[in-house]
Amino acid sequence: MRIVDVNEFYSPSGGGVRTYIDRKMGIMAELGHELICIAPGREDRVEERPGGGMVHYVRSPGMPFDRNYGLFWDAAPVTALLDRYRPDLVECSSPWRPAWIVGQWDGDAVARATKVFFMHNDNVAAYAQRWLEGVASHERIERGFAWYSRYMGRFLDRYDAVVTNGPALEKRLRARGLRIDAAMPLGIERGHFSPTLRDEGLRAALLEQCDLPPEALLLLGLGRHHPEKRWPMVVEAVQRAGASVPVGLILIGTGMDSARIERRLRGGPHIRLFRPVYDRERLARIMASADALVHGSEAEPFGLVASEAMAAGLPLIVPDTGGCAEVAEPHSSELYAARDPGALAAAIVRFAGRDRAMVRRAAVLAAGRVRTDREHVEDLLGYYARLIDAKRAGVIAA
Repeated sequence: MRIVDVNEFYSPSGGGVRTYIDRKMGIMAELGHELICIAPGREDRVEERPGGGMVHYVRSPGMPFDRNYGLFWDAAPVTALLDRYRPDLVECSSPWRPAWIVGQWDGDAVARATKVFFMHNDNVAAYAQRWLEGVASHERIERGFAWYSRYMGRFLDRYDAVVTNGPALEKRLRARGLRIDAAMPLGIERGHFSPTLRDEGLRAALLEQCDLPPEALLLLGLGRHHPEKRWPMVVEAVQRAGASVPVGLILIGTGMDSARIERRLRGGPHIRLFRPVYDRERLARIMASADALVHGSEAEPFGLVASEAMAAGLPLIVPDTGGCAEVAEPHSSELYAARDPGALAAAIVRFAGRDRAMVRRAAVLAAGRVRTDREHVEDLLGYYARLIDAKRAGVIAA
């Protein structure tokens, strides 16, 4: 099977999308399939991967607010590559120009290719709900942005199937009246993470940096500093909880919201901000050595960082909606009302009052059940094979 992914979110300096595509490309090659990613770039060039697959960069304008990424605009170079590579299946995930480029592609190879739109994010939750939350209710914002769902519906009609990356996104989009044909939950490279990496000496050292003794609760916040992650809310909640229980927080990450987070940290002696850790073994050891992962974003469509934390044997303190809530292990995790710092503070206090040994046993047991990226790819390829067979048999209209 040859899959071509027209992916506007892929960048050599990118984060989660790049990691997902690179890993998917490698797994597909191991299984005897091929993935070609067509991505915007600063120049036209091809980057072949030793194990199989490639990234074909198309010279494109940069994104105005983040030069790490590019934007497709001209359809001709993209559709020419689709004609050239003659895919069995085309994936697209950007709801803007690429959705229409792929949806309207009518070149030489289109008759044999199955078109799939893969939903990876929720722009209404990530942007509109956050920008307007102090102006209108959640329900009113949803109604006000019904036009966006209607817009999406127009290009989704041009695809043979619409897939989401998990049940959280499936539920949201179905509630808006959008067609969803399948949910294919993502997975992680589980081998990097393990509860056996827990280091009590490292835990004590991290708490010491937070000016706390080893008996205190050590929370970990992990991810880019973007407003949708709601780190200032997390900081506020930890500061509130600290009035009742000894709790420290280490925040690992960087991004456009770093300065705002640093301002919020003033006067919070038990919270420390660290730059990203790119050594995966070191990061896995830090994750296994904390007492819980705390997360603020209800807009997460799947929650990869939550799954990685669980694979490290870490309980979760996460919002009650979104991807993190969907993967949380119920016996070791705490959920709180999304977007509410008081509810998060109360959840931290509840967690601190639980039997830590019992919670850890439940978390360690859950670690081995975390879904892997190979399982995701195998399930996805099986679904795609059925779509391709159905289209070629005439069950799905060309």
